[in-house]
Amino acid sequence: MNQELININVIVADRPYRLKIKPAEEETIRQAAKQINDKVKEFQNTYDAKDKQDYLAMATILFAVEALNARKQPRVSDPNIGQRLQALEDALDKALA
Repeated sequence: MNQELININVIVADRPYRLKIKPAEEETIRQAAKQINDKVKEFQNTYDAKDKQDYLAMATILFAVEALNARKQPRVSDPNIGQRLQALEDALDKALA
């Protein structure tokens, strides 16, 4: 299924960006832009840099580190999750039969 793309405008560090995206991605992209802008503003209030590019770079590094750390975290803390899910599925199958 080929989903139609829409055009949206987002502002990041006081610069507008026109993006062509899937409609389902719009809210996530707007939230991401807001997080970036919030972090840039936080850095502006904390550090003395020469321009927004410095703050944007700092925010980018921070978010990249967070993403890399999230990848290192185990997705499932229960090593028996597969077995437990299968038992649950079997119980549901019996109940519905």
